[in-house]
Amino acid sequence: MISRRIIRIKVLQVLYAFNTSPDKSINNTEKELFFSIQKTYDLYHFLLDLVVQINKHAEAVIELRKKKHFPTEEDLNPNTRFIRNQLIYQLSTNDSLNKYLEQSKLSWVNEPELIKKLYNALIETDFYKNYLNDKEQSYSADKKVVELLFSEVILQSEDLFHILEEQSIYWNDDVDFVVSMIIKTFKKFKEFSSERQALLPMFKDDEDHQYAKDLFRKTTINHKDLRELVEKYTVNWDVDRIAFIDELILEMAMSEFLYFPSIPTKVTLNEYIELSKYYSTQKSRNFINGILDKALKALKKDNKIVKAGRGLIGEE
Repeated sequence: MISRRIIRIKVLQVLYAFNTSPDKSINNTEKELFFSIQKTYDLYHFLLDLVVQINKHAEAVIELRKKKHFPTEEDLNPNTRFIRNQLIYQLSTNDSLNKYLEQSKLSWVNEPELIKKLYNALIETDFYKNYLNDKEQSYSADKKVVELLFSEVILQSEDLFHILEEQSIYWNDDVDFVVSMIIKTFKKFKEFSSERQALLPMFKDDEDHQYAKDLFRKTTINHKDLRELVEKYTVNWDVDRIAFIDELILEMAMSEFLYFPSIPTKVTLNEYIELSKYYSTQKSRNFINGILDKALKALKKDNKIVKAGRGLIGEE
């Protein structure tokens, strides 16, 4: 579930903390790295539960309206399509989700106003109104409305972002990614999926778990050599005046070029240029792009880069 792009971001963040903190313990910082990744996995489950809570609020609203002193025909015979949404029901009864929420003590119980605001925003959308009025009911339509709830309502909520920011500093940059993983999760759900339907694992496989550990350790342990490489390929620049975050991005990319034989250099180049779009200025992005391209060509020419394994066509 945690993509390599997110792993790179998490490693960049802990490397920055490691190098700017008086605590220079590699072991402690590595623990911080995996704690940060765990928090992203927490958010994945937390946001899955959010749609369940919105659904429960919708049901409570319907029941409350039925008890009015002078209920209308619509109050007495409400459209219950959303509260009977099949995908949301599957989430509400999912063993893995409920077990994780219980063990991690994750709950929206203290955020009734947020749930109410999200529900009110939902019922004003055209896609929701069309969903309720569509005569044809299907599992695919149930799934689609939940996907739109995430993309058009939840992701647009400033209140949600403020609450998440207050609850965990680790969630600031994770919401968009986590929602994309939630949408990916929905593709695994089918109309007859049971309560044992699997959610996404924290890591795709053991290799990704090891990659996170190795990227942090290899970049840290080889910091001196990597910094010398940065100096070498920024010959017309004063390295001490390069933004520190840019230097770390360059060192991580160099580390992948040199110490990760199974990762194609093109992938590394593209990923760190992409990373710079979020953590560097426009000027810095162009700088990083140029330096990495120059370094890659020189390292290949000097036979410093050795790649082996599947998917490495074009590395010669």
